[in-house]
Amino acid sequence: MTAAAAGTATAFWTTGPGEGAIHGETLRPPGPGEVLVRTLASGISRGTERLVFNGRVPESEWARMRGPMQAGAFPFPVKYGYAAVGVVEEGPEEWLGQRVFCLHPHQDRFVAPVSMCAIVPDRVPEWRAVLAANMETALNVIWDAQPLAGERALVIGAGVVGLLCAWLLSRFPALELAVADPDPLRAPVAQRLGLRLVAPEDAPDNRDLILHGSGNPEGLRTALRCAGFEARILEASWFGAAECALPLGEAFHAHRVTLRSTQVGHVAAPMRGRRSHAERMALALSLLADPALDALCGPMVAFRDLPRAMPGLLGAPPEGEAAPLLPVVTYEP
Repeated sequence: MTAAAAGTATAFWTTGPGEGAIHGETLRPPGPGEVLVRTLASGISRGTERLVFNGRVPESEWARMRGPMQAGAFPFPVKYGYAAVGVVEEGPEEWLGQRVFCLHPHQDRFVAPVSMCAIVPDRVPEWRAVLAANMETALNVIWDAQPLAGERALVIGAGVVGLLCAWLLSRFPALELAVADPDPLRAPVAQRLGLRLVAPEDAPDNRDLILHGSGNPEGLRTALRCAGFEARILEASWFGAAECALPLGEAFHAHRVTLRSTQVGHVAAPMRGRRSHAERMALALSLLADPALDALCGPMVAFRDLPRAMPGLLGAPPEGEAAPLLPVVTYEP
């Protein structure tokens, strides 16, 4: 492929509150240590991208929220996203033809440093590989949580990261596990992953380990209610600029409950210095080989339709329908 042929691309931009457009742009040839990637699929992270699409990223977080390959600036116009999978068309010889995952916005072709690309295992199809960033987050949560065999565990929030956390926890021996979510329409997805979904009011109490990822303060209040003696609550939600009022009286002190944050920006302390960011991502991608995780992927939407489809993909679903978990953007060959 010539540099001239590699010179254009189209990308999705958020142009205003709840509005987006596809714009063309010049694409420079890859330099030393870079690759040109033709995108096969990209994933839409509904929680984070909803904040971006609606212009609700607080100004205090603009620097921390900036994506690795983001263009533009918050609030608008901004090119955002971090779950792209594609095939390398130009670059170092050993990378040619490789399928890679990259933290890149929704764009049909892009140039990125080799250091930001992770090779997708052969057993992982591209539509499932877009889960890599979510799996990396879930893996880091598990490292922070340090679950023990035989513990009584509860995951609150049956979104993508919550379900991935629960799926990982379910592999620990003799661990008693439930997933709490107010939406009963999430039950079929949970069942496909071998998980038990309960309503928050039916969540079991006296839990040793609780992972909260609902993004709703009510979910964190449920966690406090269900915490047992010296329980560990890991907060994986991010509330943006919203405040979160909590009942930290009652049994919180008597039960010596620990409430701590977990976030993917740093490798979790138990593994820090033992695994690099690249090794963590490679492990996350390898974990996506299980076909059961296809339950989290979809609906599929063509890249060209993204400006029209994005409000519906990020908004509340029609009555009686489950909200999508991880919409997948597909790209024409």
